[in-house]
Amino acid sequence: MNKKVLVTGASGFIGKQLVKDLISKNYEVVGINFQHEIGLTHKNLQVITLDLLDYKAVNDFFANNRFDNLIHLAWYGDAKCHSHNINIEWVAASLNILKHFCETGGKKVLIAGSISEYDFEYGYFKEDLTPLDNKSLYGKSKAALYNLAKAYCEQNNIDFKWARIFNLYGQYERPQRLMPYVITSMIKGEDVKVSTCEKFQDYLHVEDVSAAIIKLYESNISGAVNICSGEPVRLKTIVEKIKNLTNFQGNILYGAIPCGFEDPLVVGDPAKLSQELNWKPEFSLDEGLKQCVEWWKEHIND
Repeated sequence: MNKKVLVTGASGFIGKQLVKDLISKNYEVVGINFQHEIGLTHKNLQVITLDLLDYKAVNDFFANNRFDNLIHLAWYGDAKCHSHNINIEWVAASLNILKHFCETGGKKVLIAGSISEYDFEYGYFKEDLTPLDNKSLYGKSKAALYNLAKAYCEQNNIDFKWARIFNLYGQYERPQRLMPYVITSMIKGEDVKVSTCEKFQDYLHVEDVSAAIIKLYESNISGAVNICSGEPVRLKTIVEKIKNLTNFQGNILYGAIPCGFEDPLVVGDPAKLSQELNWKPEFSLDEGLKQCVEWWKEHIND
């Protein structure tokens, strides 16, 4: 197996962990970043700064570089990603990357999909059954990329894998997200303002997400695979667990902010991941949250 792989989004939340894990498995990684640093140096890592929305720069890059393997994680990841018009640009940019990868001899590609492709009204999501009809522009854009990339790879004999990633947490998560916000607020002794937190969601630690992606990448399975735990957890349970881990004595103001979405249950079927790939997570929720609390205690002023 060719152990050289091009990774886009290498400086992102998942990307940082994935690059580290690939290198630990003796891969030679060419990591593309743009606005942020990967924060890792290694003899098997080459870092390239490249704006993937700049078509000329991408065209020139592939004109001078050839890769058998591609893991495409890069996408717009700001707080407003679900509604931002830039999602359309990322569909086009991703297809441009895939096209040049194919035309220069690419053989295997794994692309990061999202839980947000699914129609949330179904609550429980199975890869080959649940409709890909999310209400958000982000979800529709990811689903469109999935269908186009799948057809393109089939037509051009490229091994195509789609990691449909559910909710995740862990080190280097954006501070504004639920878990980092709750953890850092409680460490500081500040009031915690959250939604009612009555919804149930499906979470995996970022290290488990990275391991699952690599497991899928190295497998003979093609198409979409849910990267999920299959275990719904109420958001209020997460907040209360963090309260216990931080010995927080302040106020938790449930309902102080509006809910992000209306659907009460969002959970994935992990059968492909657990049975066909024989994969299981290393972190329980309690273990993962404990690690996060300790990490944020060390990095709260970064």
